[in-house]
Amino acid sequence: MNLTIRSATAADVPVILGHIQALAAYEKLSHEVEATEARLQATLFPLEGKATAECMLAEVEAAPAGFAVFFTNYSTFLVKPGIHLEDLFVAPEWRGRGIGKRLLIQVAQLANARGCGRMEWAVLDWNQPAIDFYESIGARRLREWQICRLTGPALGQHH
Repeated sequence: MNLTIRSATAADVPVILGHIQALAAYEKLSHEVEATEARLQATLFPLEGKATAECMLAEVEAAPAGFAVFFTNYSTFLVKPGIHLEDLFVAPEWRGRGIGKRLLIQVAQLANARGCGRMEWAVLDWNQPAIDFYESIGARRLREWQICRLTGPALGQHH
């Protein structure tokens, strides 16, 4: 298997959108996807300013196999930047071949190279294959923490 992991470019926006849609379908959340090619272009590869997030692609023989989307966050306790892994996805036909692990390792190596103090992500409580995988590589689930979110009208009403 000829696997390549590389940073995405603006030309990859259609592939990235395809991965997002496939991930949402897997998570039974397709109804929440508002992503479009134009919005991905504007946030990942803006003509001006800094990108909101970064993306790495996994390819087997140049065919799309998976992706990781991540961005920089900050820890006041560590007084260091960190990386939040927003999405990690491997297409069903490529699972079980170490591609997800290679993507995760690549992002972790980038975090180390950037002097980050930690790398974090969320996992759905029903996704036991992902939970088992993350724990097998040494990830610790923070059961005492719960994610809070403001979105849509709730986010807009606080001004």
